[in-house]
Amino acid sequence: MRQPLIDWIADNQRRTDLDFPPVGAQVRVNYRIREGEKERVQAFEGVVIRRHDGPASLNATFTVRKVSQGHGVERIFPFHTPLIESIKVLRRGKVRRAKLYYLRKRVGRAARLRELREPRERTNA
Repeated sequence: MRQPLIDWIADNQRRTDLDFPPVGAQVRVNYRIREGEKERVQAFEGVVIRRHDGPASLNATFTVRKVSQGHGVERIFPFHTPLIESIKVLRRGKVRRAKLYYLRKRVGRAARLRELREPRERTNA
C-alpha cells in the first residue's frame, strides 16, 4: 500500500534537471565536496560502467570508472543527490551489455569503447 506522505516527500527529492547517463558513455560529473568549512566542485571524468535502478527511483545510482596514475578508480554517484552540480556526456560508447565489469580487466587501448555515432540526416535534394 502506497502512503501519500512518502510519495510527496519522494517527489520533492527527485532531480528532474539532469539526464540519467547511459552505460558506456564518457561523462564528466561535477560534484560538490565539503572540506571543513569550505566547499568546492570537483570534476570526476570516466566511463559509466553500471546503472542501478531507473531515474524514477530515489535509489538510482550510476558507477563511473577512470584510470588515474595506473590505478582504476570507481565512484558510485547517487543520482538524486543535491551534491551533483552537473553531468555532461562527452561521448557515447557503443555497448551491448548493461554492466561493463569486463573493463576492469582491460588496460590501455583494450579498455576503449567504440564511439556511438549519431545518424546523419538525409537531405533529398
